[in-house]
Amino acid sequence: MKLPRIWPQYAQGAQKQALSEWFLSPLGQELLSAEQQLLDHILPDLFGYHALQLGQVVPCHLLRESRILHRFVADKQLVLVQGLSALQTLPHQLPLASQSVDVVVIHHLLEVTHSPHALLREAARVVIPEGHILIVGFNPWSLWGLWRFCRMPWTTTGWLTQALSAQRLHDWLSLLGFEMLGVETSYFRPPVTANPLRQHLLWLETLGRRYWPHGGASYVILAQKKSSCLTPIRLRPQIRALMPAGLATESRKEYQQNQTPPVEE
Repeated sequence: MKLPRIWPQYAQGAQKQALSEWFLSPLGQELLSAEQQLLDHILPDLFGYHALQLGQVVPCHLLRESRILHRFVADKQLVLVQGLSALQTLPHQLPLASQSVDVVVIHHLLEVTHSPHALLREAARVVIPEGHILIVGFNPWSLWGLWRFCRMPWTTTGWLTQALSAQRLHDWLSLLGFEMLGVETSYFRPPVTANPLRQHLLWLETLGRRYWPHGGASYVILAQKKSSCLTPIRLRPQIRALMPAGLATESRKEYQQNQTPPVEE
């Protein structure tokens, strides 16, 4: 009876482990370097007091170029990384107060969890109003997505996971009160493992950035949490009579008697 509850967690751990091992390969290292360059370009413009790297699919310092002083990583199983404080916890059950983190970076964690929407909702909970979320994931609308769709023999690698498109994440973020500020992609070469062939296809990087800027193998989504700008309208309170009803009636009669009668012509 407990098998249905244990199996999703086991499958999630196996997918995460497979993806972590794949990132150690030469192809994975090249993609990770391209993703890091995008993050290094975006993070210096995001300010605040606390920056969170949610999940540790790869034990690296993704927040290295952030100007925020307090930078930490949160996951169930952690590898200590210099420059990052460690918070060992479930990513979808963060022991953090609501609206307490300025920047959250989610690196491929949505693709290896059995409930990506719940994880994204938890990340949105801890972000302050006007704070930011950065999501890094595999782009299904790319050469890598085509490889995955065709299931070619040399594509049986750890990145064959549940890819989430930027359009789908845009809908989820909108429901959580976020505004998508931009999407950038990187690595426009196909996922071939042979290093000489990848070097021979290096010209695809320039061609892709110029003619297919949203067709890279990996995307980085930048979204900002929007606070409500509605000001509640206060209704004017009704003026209630301070005198008893009988006293108010006598005062009204006395007032009418003291009025000067109209002059008859």
